[in-house]
Amino acid sequence: MSMYIGEALVGSDNEVAHIDLLIGSKDGPVGQAFANALARQSEGHTNLLAVLEPNLAVKPATVMITKVTLKGSKQVIQMFGPAQAAVAEAVSDSVADGVIPKDQCEDLVIVCGVFIHPAAADDQKIYQFNYEATKQAIANAMSGKPSADEMLAGRANASHPFKGF
Repeated sequence: MSMYIGEALVGSDNEVAHIDLLIGSKDGPVGQAFANALARQSEGHTNLLAVLEPNLAVKPATVMITKVTLKGSKQVIQMFGPAQAAVAEAVSDSVADGVIPKDQCEDLVIVCGVFIHPAAADDQKIYQFNYEATKQAIANAMSGKPSADEMLAGRANASHPFKGF
């Protein structure tokens, strides 16, 4: 398969984490999206590589894209700090756990959409919720979850938390 798609929402309040991600081959559509994310930056949407520490990027290479316009240094620091650490550690742990096969790490890339609410204040929650959501989204992507049957079985009782009514 050339593209795996995962999603997960974890947490509550302003620190809620919603991760959407793509995992795929460097020479496929996800690789193209990865390159575009790094090459086409725009004000308020500063995309960055997930690193465990400076000079130690995760494998598969992971670009984090902002799902909202970052307004001000507080949000930028949250993206480059707890959110980046969370995503990087979740990718690393997913490889260590065998969810992402280690022998495919040089062939795959990840495009990871990260949401930071403008009123988020608790860096520990930002970290924890984004770590958990990224791990879940990766596991969902690599296992094809939910399946079409699971989606159909769950739709009658589905309740979107931000539906508004």
